[in-house]
Amino acid sequence: MRVLHVAAEMFPFVKTGGLADVVAALPAAQRAAGLDARVVLPGYPAILDALRRSRKVHDGGALFGAARVTLRQGVLADSELPVYVIDAPYLYSREGGPYQDAAGREWRDNLQRFALLGWYGSHLAAGDADTRWQPQLLHCHDWHAALACTMLRLHPPRSSRTVFTVHNLAYQGRFDLGDFPLLGLPARCLDGLDGIEFHGQLSFMKAGLVDADVISTVSPTYAREITTAEFGCGLEGVLRSRADDLHGILNGVDPAVWNPATDPHIVSRYDAAHLDDKAPCKAFIQQQMGLSVRSDAPLFAVVSRLSQQKGLDLLLEALPALLAAGGQLVLLGSGDAALEGAFREAARAHPTAVGVQVGYDEAMAHRFIAGADVILLPSRFEPCGLTQLYGLRYGTLPLVRRVGGLADTVDASTGFSFDAADATSLRGAVQHAVAAWRDRPRWLSMQQTAMERDHSWSAAAAAYTELYRSCSLKG
Repeated sequence: MRVLHVAAEMFPFVKTGGLADVVAALPAAQRAAGLDARVVLPGYPAILDALRRSRKVHDGGALFGAARVTLRQGVLADSELPVYVIDAPYLYSREGGPYQDAAGREWRDNLQRFALLGWYGSHLAAGDADTRWQPQLLHCHDWHAALACTMLRLHPPRSSRTVFTVHNLAYQGRFDLGDFPLLGLPARCLDGLDGIEFHGQLSFMKAGLVDADVISTVSPTYAREITTAEFGCGLEGVLRSRADDLHGILNGVDPAVWNPATDPHIVSRYDAAHLDDKAPCKAFIQQQMGLSVRSDAPLFAVVSRLSQQKGLDLLLEALPALLAAGGQLVLLGSGDAALEGAFREAARAHPTAVGVQVGYDEAMAHRFIAGADVILLPSRFEPCGLTQLYGLRYGTLPLVRRVGGLADTVDASTGFSFDAADATSLRGAVQHAVAAWRDRPRWLSMQQTAMERDHSWSAAAAAYTELYRSCSLKG
């Protein structure tokens, strides 16, 4: 089966969250299973710099405000995964991140930038952009790629079917309704239940939800949650109308990247049979973050975007109880300025027990997860979560709120959980974790159980293959 993934980021070249990890790992796992999987990506500078053995396959001319657009096909550095890269300097070659400038402001032309991504996804699927290869299945990831589903539906008869994966429903790609003409779509695509208008705005997310043949999301529990008002972000009605086409498939972990026995970023490598070798990783992080180097203090870690979604305001409320129980906290992440400031203040107030590094560093993320005893994810909602999977892999037991993929991957034999999104419930879970940590035989058993769980991408790849086959049978 020939599969084209359409996505806005890919690890290690461009990453703002778990989407990049998925787009790097899932197609590779599918190719290992025998599928001909490829990816189409925007031509950000880091992507173009990594492109190898490329050829021009399509000259798009002037598109979506760019005077010159070409499509190149090749592979990225240190990879044999075939990729298509959209070379449009006016839209993609700029300082800052993939969605925001260096000051954190959304790029004003994001509508055009990701409409172009969808345009090329649909034209590759229709056979118009590369005469040598045409996918049978178009797999679009999150709102950035959603218009590919809409645009392909305008090209009957279609030989390619579409799967749209929701990685996080809270990010919907909403734009001014008056910018609809910039998309070049017929007026019938705008209004009505199946149109991309949503409460007086354009919604790329809604476009994917109404126009894809099949919808998936990244855990079974999240697939159920998003059909409710609490988690549906206003789109629960659309999702309920497509309930028969909505599926939840858990993400996985790339064992080549996340493996404590081979990880080049950590100071001491270990496995489930040699957990004593984890101790130097803890001492290193304590020293690196200016904490007291204590083997008798349970070390809690956060590696996360700092946002309300992640429940880190609850952690601030529960922090005194964590410290009173003898625990320490290290945090790596960035985001909401108020949360950044509050955690920095906590570190100033407790310099030997709280360490904070604002920003993101991939190597430090590995070191935090290897060095901590507990990885904290008190999320208000969590579509899947990858950090808890990394924690399980490294024998760093997750403490999570029982929502989304966190509920699907962490149980009482491998971690700790709580239900209500409040500091009291989180404090109770912290105390439970500390008590378990002090029971060394129990803790060791939980670590070994966690590390033996199989969360590789092979299972997810097989599940997606079955979903693709069901999709191809649809009328």
